[in-house]
Amino acid sequence: MSRIGERKLTLPTGVTASMEGSTLKIKGAKGELTLNVSDLIDVNITDNVLTTKQKRESSRANVMQGTMNSLINNMIIGVSTGFEKGLEAVGVGYRFNVQGNKISINAGYSHPVVIDVPNGLNVTQESNTEITVHGIDKQRVSEFAANIRKVREPEPYKGKGIRYKGEYVRRKEGKKAA
Repeated sequence: MSRIGERKLTLPTGVTASMEGSTLKIKGAKGELTLNVSDLIDVNITDNVLTTKQKRESSRANVMQGTMNSLINNMIIGVSTGFEKGLEAVGVGYRFNVQGNKISINAGYSHPVVIDVPNGLNVTQESNTEITVHGIDKQRVSEFAANIRKVREPEPYKGKGIRYKGEYVRRKEGKKAA
């Protein structure tokens, strides 16, 4: 029995959910998200409370019940409050420049790396070295932030690179002079 799958999800005010076949639609103040629910799981909507239930007991259905419950919970949070992921550039000359729907990243290469911001996501620049990715879909926000981080991942000797806000980079000592 899945403990996360048995969790009851309460819809906040202003958020509505509807099932059409095997597609779940959740609408809120920030937008609308859809999810194709697994055929092993039933989603019940009663009095602004969503519950997931297995159609038949199996280990695969047990796994999918917890997964679907977590995905639905992320959709509810996304359309009501949204998600954000902060990034910071650490290093001499490392900086971000946001212009419209393009991000120009100076990260120690001979040229700036330009990345297009996907539809549905917003990027705000707090300073030259800090940006925040905003959106309603947790998976898309995290994936785009990870792609920005891949431009120059933090290295363990000096700690230079692009990292998430609050990320701890384990430092190595390096060579000792004789």
